[in-house]
Amino acid sequence: MISELLNNLEPWHWLSLGLLLLGAEALGASGFLLGTAIAAFLLAIINALFAELSWQTQIILFALSALGFSIAYWKYFKEFNNRSDHGPLNQRAASLIGRELVVEHDLSGGHGRIQIGDTFWKVTFEGQINKGSRIKVVDADSMCLQITTIN
Repeated sequence: MISELLNNLEPWHWLSLGLLLLGAEALGASGFLLGTAIAAFLLAIINALFAELSWQTQIILFALSALGFSIAYWKYFKEFNNRSDHGPLNQRAASLIGRELVVEHDLSGGHGRIQIGDTFWKVTFEGQINKGSRIKVVDADSMCLQITTIN
C-alpha cells in the first residue's frame, strides 16, 4: 500500500501535504512548519513539471528544500515577525529611556536611588550628581536605570 503510494506521487499529494502543514502552522507552530509547507508546494510544482521523477528523488528534494526554507525563515524572517509597534510595552524600565528629570537629592558613588512617579528606581551613573541637576535616562537593565546629566 505505502510502496504503491510512493511510486505514484502526484502534484496533488504534495499540494495536500503543503495545505495540511500550513493548517498545522496556523494552529501555533511558531514558524516551525512554514519552511516545510513551502517545500511541499515547491515539490508540487516540480512534480507537475517533471512527472518522471522517482519518489526517492522527490523525497530528497523535499527534505533538502524543507531544510533550506526553514533555515532561511529562522535566519532572515523570524526577527521581522517578532517586531512590535508597541515598543517596550510591559517593560517599565525600558519605557523610561529618554525621560528627563530633575534630581531631588545628591547622588554620589556611582549608585543610588531616585523616585519616578510612585516607584523608587536603582540608578547607576558616573561621577556625582547634585540636587537640582537635570538628568536623562539613557539605558535600562532589568530594574536598574543608567542615567547621565544634561548640560
